[in-house]
Amino acid sequence: MIRVVLPAHLRMLARVEGELKLEVEGPVTQRSILDAVEARYPMLRGTIRDQATRQRRAFVRFFACEEDLSQDSPDDPLPEAVATGVEPFLIVGAMAGG
Repeated sequence: MIRVVLPAHLRMLARVEGELKLEVEGPVTQRSILDAVEARYPMLRGTIRDQATRQRRAFVRFFACEEDLSQDSPDDPLPEAVATGVEPFLIVGAMAGG
């Protein structure tokens, strides 16, 4: 069981409280997690990654085990702690400005 933490505005859009718990088939990667999130919560399609290119949106970041994985390949395996559900996969809205 994979644990996913969404930012508050996406939790509201998906109408969920707390973290998501999802089954992911195959290798646990950013892509497989996001595919599972979008399959279970179709209202989130296009909010985390572009629907056409499947690329991460500019102001969205991915973290796991206290590391920023946003620039990693979406097909790289995630840490074992995420794959086993010990640690959550965090989707974070980045902030910009000055």
